[in-house]
Amino acid sequence: MKRIVVKVGSNVLTRDDDRRTLDVTRVSSLVDQLAYLRAKGFEVVLVTSGAVACGRSILGPEDELDSVEKRQVYSAVGQVRLMNLYHTLFNDWGITVGQVLTMKENFAPGVEFSNQKACMEAMLRSGVMPIVNENDTVCITELMFTDNDELSSLVADMIGADILVILSNIDGVYDRNPSEPGAVLIPVVGSDDDIASFIDEKRSSAGRGGMKSKAAAAMAMAAKGKTVIIANGKRENILTDIMERPECVPHTRFELGPQNSPVGDKIVRDNN
Repeated sequence: MKRIVVKVGSNVLTRDDDRRTLDVTRVSSLVDQLAYLRAKGFEVVLVTSGAVACGRSILGPEDELDSVEKRQVYSAVGQVRLMNLYHTLFNDWGITVGQVLTMKENFAPGVEFSNQKACMEAMLRSGVMPIVNENDTVCITELMFTDNDELSSLVADMIGADILVILSNIDGVYDRNPSEPGAVLIPVVGSDDDIASFIDEKRSSAGRGGMKSKAAAAMAMAAKGKTVIIANGKRENILTDIMERPECVPHTRFELGPQNSPVGDKIVRDNN
């Protein structure tokens, strides 16, 4: 049975409005696709952003708080709403989900790492889908992950995932800023490719990351022989299309290690 980690960023989960409100329709569509992958026999782990954005949409501007306090309060309020939504939507498919809030220090060798891995392995054996997010209520400054791109690669490595899919709000890695005329999507990044000059280091509007962090996370996992995809989470049926007909949907695939298999029908067929 293959394991897949899917990371969904804040820019995928929120609307393009002034308050970056949660896009419930988009969340519902992604849940449907993850349920489909489960039905095809995959063990699925979801790494999700969006708690801070959820909290901000509920509370609105909090001028009484400094930036760190805002993030903590938004996260505490938003995580409840986000998990309640996931619980409701996955429950409609008969899928039980469990929350895993983690910190960067939990991935250092030691008891915390072992306990975290054992918990997630037990969840998967029990048919429970882990939904992972950083614990933003206590993780600040140097204790934080770079973003959930880094977190997703660490989770994928920890549980020995076969596939890591990072969903962003663009189609993948381009040879220049994708807003520039003539920008071309890079479909495959190989071990001999130097893409550093192509990466726009600007962070996203809703999250902490950008394409630089996504590419770094993808390179780290692909170097270990894993299949890694960066794709546009706002495209309809993006996950099912990547798995079943990748030639029909734009994305960037990283092929650094010798053990990588192409993404396509074979992954789904072999997993049935």
